[in-house]
Amino acid sequence: MLAGLRRISIFLIALAASAAALTPVDRDGYGKLLSSHRGKVVLVDFWATWCEPCREELPRLITLARKLDVVLVTISADEPEQEATAAAFLERVGAPASRFIKRTEDDQTFIDTVDKKWSGALPALFLYDASGKLTASFIGESEPAEIEAAVRKAMGRSAH
Repeated sequence: MLAGLRRISIFLIALAASAAALTPVDRDGYGKLLSSHRGKVVLVDFWATWCEPCREELPRLITLARKLDVVLVTISADEPEQEATAAAFLERVGAPASRFIKRTEDDQTFIDTVDKKWSGALPALFLYDASGKLTASFIGESEPAEIEAAVRKAMGRSAH
């Protein structure tokens, strides 16, 4: 009986750990990720656990995404050893299932793939309309009302 409970406990711990893991994304994966959401407005949030403005902004983004029914994709810029901490934070704030961690050989190439005007500073938000076109970028701390206005504008574009 005790051995059976121990096996179940180990299984549940392993299941929770695998569910909390973030999906690695590189330059090619980023393009595929965006393509997989074609037809929907997508807000991509680059953040890190060490970035206080990122941690403060994310719950507001989650609320906005639910309110306006847009896809919110989170991509952690944390180092591999911080992945568990990043996954736990996303779980705690109720982030949607599109949870990734940046894994790339060349950070600058990845950054340029996202937006050539982006320096890599965090937090960074990139808004794509339903056709997959980048319509707005927000680098650094941003006003929630400005983000919402840009999302609504992208939603209006996607209706045409």
